[in-house]
Amino acid sequence: MAYLTQKEFRQAVELLAREMGLQRLRDQLVRRNGLVSRRGVRSVEALSDQLYMLSGGLRRQVPATYAFHGVWSEMLSRKLGEEPEKELEKLAERINECLSPSEEVIREKAGALEKALAAYGAVLRARVGGDFAYLDMLLKAVPAVAELLRAKGIPETGEDRGEGSAAAEAAPK
Repeated sequence: MAYLTQKEFRQAVELLAREMGLQRLRDQLVRRNGLVSRRGVRSVEALSDQLYMLSGGLRRQVPATYAFHGVWSEMLSRKLGEEPEKELEKLAERINECLSPSEEVIREKAGALEKALAAYGAVLRARVGGDFAYLDMLLKAVPAVAELLRAKGIPETGEDRGEGSAAAEAAPK
């Protein structure tokens, strides 16, 4: 699995706070034992920094990491619904078919990988928005795919080409 940079992590916490409200998000994290302090937080930055440090940037197997992933997954499931989740599972299989056992991109399947990522991103973007889609794909990606996403954003499908992609805008330049 790839890991979010501190900037990407802050964006993810900002999206959750925008969706749920800052104090409600903090309460969810406390309930899941992700935070050690019951004191309120004053800003998204403070919450993000605290959670990032406790979880080691989501690299450590600790309650803060599990709490973040739990809140993220729950919010995403609520926004997606059951049918799109099944469709995304099938598209994820297409993505995985383009990867070697060592989780590297198979050179001959790079085009198929881009198409599979575009299809996955289109379904996700349509249901949850470009920013959520980009960050969720990064959270689930193996390092080789995350590197590709960071470099190019979510590949566009033919029908998306005329529109600006929020995911591409969110990707670092």
